[in-house]
Amino acid sequence: MANAFVVRSLDEIRFWARIMKEHALFLSLGFTYNEQKLIDEAKAFIVVFERIEEQLNGYTVHTDPRQIEAFNVHVYQAVANIWAYKRKVLGLILRCEIRSNNYALLVDHTSREAAYFANRLKELNEGKLQPLPEAIIKENVFFLKIMADHAKFIGHLLDPSERKLVDQARDFSHDFDQLLFQAVDLDSMRPESETPALLDQFLDQNRVSVVSLRNFKKTARDLIEECRIKSNIHPLLADHVFREAERFIEIIDIFEVSLTSNEKESTAM
Repeated sequence: MANAFVVRSLDEIRFWARIMKEHALFLSLGFTYNEQKLIDEAKAFIVVFERIEEQLNGYTVHTDPRQIEAFNVHVYQAVANIWAYKRKVLGLILRCEIRSNNYALLVDHTSREAAYFANRLKELNEGKLQPLPEAIIKENVFFLKIMADHAKFIGHLLDPSERKLVDQARDFSHDFDQLLFQAVDLDSMRPESETPALLDQFLDQNRVSVVSLRNFKKTARDLIEECRIKSNIHPLLADHVFREAERFIEIIDIFEVSLTSNEKESTAM
């Protein structure tokens, strides 16, 4: 049988290594021509994560867990390095030491995803595979902010003449801000808020909104790829944010299965 630690590790790296590589590309495209050093650093990270993807192809779900543990450590270091790079860039932007087409919030957003990825690798190597009640709330706080950010980026990168789509993006931004505030409230009520009934409702509500946003992103991605709408959104960026919404839905599914299993175990006892 496949080892659960190996399966989860390979899945996390397969998804997030590609995300990190694309972050490096997007950042490199957002710098002005006179920030060549920062562009070169970003391009170097593209190579780093391409190599990680190549290494990943050499592993299977039947690989020795000790090899995967070492691989996780290797990937963790690369992720820590790109996180530090992103925070450096954010500091330069906020101190007005560089002028960039990369929004400060976008750079912060990408650094939060790097921190999340690094933490997942660390947790896996510590043997933390099963989702805990507090993880359900915290994970949703993280992803709800990511989704709210995406809606804001889409609204700002669409051509202003695409009024209907811009309005839709703003509506999604507002909806996810409200869901985020609600999740933060639930987080502050822990551990009393960690009841199956509350968590189940919490996940159901988030799922409905994420599916709706995912469908909007898919439509926008397809229209951008077909050059049917006006925007400054790179086609790969459109697909990138779509994949992250899909990932959030998958994580909600995992949490819902975990809640159901825990309820059955409690009833049996």
